[in-house]
Amino acid sequence: MSFYFVQFLSGLAAAATLFLVSSGLTIVFGVTRIVNFAHGSFYMLGAYMGWSLIERWGTTPLGFWGGVALASLAVGLLGALMEVGLLRRLYRSPELFQLLATFGVVLVVQDVASAAWGAEDLLGRRAPGLKGSVDILDQPFPLYDLVLIGLGPVVLGLLWLLFNRTRWGTLVRAATQDREMAAALGVDPARLFTGVLFLGSALAGLGGALQVPREAVTLHMDMAIVVEAFVVVVVGGMGSLTGAFVASLLIGQLQAFGILVFPQITLVLVFLFMAVVLVIRPYGLLGRAEDAPPTAASPGPPLVLAAGLGRWAPALLLAVLALVPLVAGDYALIVLTEVVILALVAASLHLLIGLGGLVSFGHAAYFGLGAYGAALMVKHLAAPMPLALAAAPLLAGVGALIAGWFCVRRSGLYFAMLTLAFAQIAWSVVFQWYGVTGGDNGILGVWPPGWASGKAAYYWLTLALAGGALLLLRRAAFAPFGYTLRAGRDSALRAEAVGIDVRRHQWLAFALAGSAAGLAGGLYAFAKGSVFPTLMAVPVSVDALVMVLMGGIQTLSGPVVGAAVFHLLETQAMSLTDWWRLGLGLIIVVLVLAFPKGIAGFARDLWLRRAER
Repeated sequence: MSFYFVQFLSGLAAAATLFLVSSGLTIVFGVTRIVNFAHGSFYMLGAYMGWSLIERWGTTPLGFWGGVALASLAVGLLGALMEVGLLRRLYRSPELFQLLATFGVVLVVQDVASAAWGAEDLLGRRAPGLKGSVDILDQPFPLYDLVLIGLGPVVLGLLWLLFNRTRWGTLVRAATQDREMAAALGVDPARLFTGVLFLGSALAGLGGALQVPREAVTLHMDMAIVVEAFVVVVVGGMGSLTGAFVASLLIGQLQAFGILVFPQITLVLVFLFMAVVLVIRPYGLLGRAEDAPPTAASPGPPLVLAAGLGRWAPALLLAVLALVPLVAGDYALIVLTEVVILALVAASLHLLIGLGGLVSFGHAAYFGLGAYGAALMVKHLAAPMPLALAAAPLLAGVGALIAGWFCVRRSGLYFAMLTLAFAQIAWSVVFQWYGVTGGDNGILGVWPPGWASGKAAYYWLTLALAGGALLLLRRAAFAPFGYTLRAGRDSALRAEAVGIDVRRHQWLAFALAGSAAGLAGGLYAFAKGSVFPTLMAVPVSVDALVMVLMGGIQTLSGPVVGAAVFHLLETQAMSLTDWWRLGLGLIIVVLVLAFPKGIAGFARDLWLRRAER
């Protein structure tokens, strides 16, 4: 019993840090409605800044805790600077483009941190006066962790006083409940948002700085913590600090005891818990229903079939691309093959976001399922490539049907996080099922047969299959199915009032998008000759989302343009410099500021303005 009690205390200590980070994310999202991917980067910067300050002055209690406080304040100022210099210019853009801008900040911070502190893991000092342990029921427990356990409720109490006993807190609560009404009553949203970003970022920085004595500071800690923080926000209920605190406690205990009780599913236990909570409580433990999903795509102008020469533009583009092997070398064909595959992935995701208003954070699951479907057919059944490629969209489509049945019953960020939960579950299965999928060793030797082994031959095959799938997705957008999807996106209540089964159409769209992504995965498996669990990882889903947003969600050509621009920029940046993330991040930020509707959306608006003249 003493061992289990100490394990319980370890869960409380982990929950304290998780609450500090997730409380900041809850506050930021509740007021600004920004899905801030850079929140994990602020946590990482807090850890690095805290490490530097503690190494310099951390030999005394005053120096240690002063360094932690200074790191938190410095990160808060960086968050405020991001709001003033970047996000403030995007508040009139579709909300998802603010997410894209914060992703650019993530890439920039990654390389800045690497340049400032190096790529090696950093181990920090122990807190002065708290270096030892105390015996609890004859079991040693770190003194520092006891301090963290007490810190969580203190921070919750201080935040409660701030939001319930100060004028600024009252304004924040008003903006959280009705941002438009607060602005109509004279509240300056710009100043309020700056203060909220400062507070939220400072809390993330505080959480990072407090982790210095407990774990190594690394360049990979940002993505891990931001995913967990989003889980806490969704489980607790968006905008609820008390909910975030309760969810942090539950998830901390789940992590502490999960490794003992369910060692085989430890990697996804948190996501399974989130999925169960959202199925039972659609808005989290202490959340409330919202009038409109905050992350739904903006309606935008209606899609119109091009007339004249523009009607034949897709076919002309495919014809031009088919002639490329006559003049291009092998390297160019490899890159173009990848662009065509990624264009299909982005277009399949665009079917959900642009037409259905459903933002998915887990689309990589179906790309990966398609890749594994093809690879497993080759490895275990020695199937020919055509049969393996046919299995790819089939397996991904079945997976999307199963996951989609649950996901489409939620909306907004709850839908997005539920898609992420299913993606992490699928990733865990392929990562740990060594007997079938090879685990983290992947599946090797998935090469095309002789007739398709040449770079040009496989490029033509990829162009034919992916191009055909893209044309089918385009046809679906202008079919009655596509119109009903957009009707449900723009007003689900009105669509249901005229007899449209919105949920059923969204479910079918989810399955169709998953099948298309699965075909792309199968083509990718044969292009690379191998598949690994990383194909289902969170960064792949984020990359697909970035492609869609970069091109623009209000045009059908947007995902194709975004995939081409993103992959070519990434490839060129990686070949030219070791600081490619910095360069790519800055380019993404510039593109978001210059083209707030995406590259294709900007081109469409420019064309319409010229046509009106």
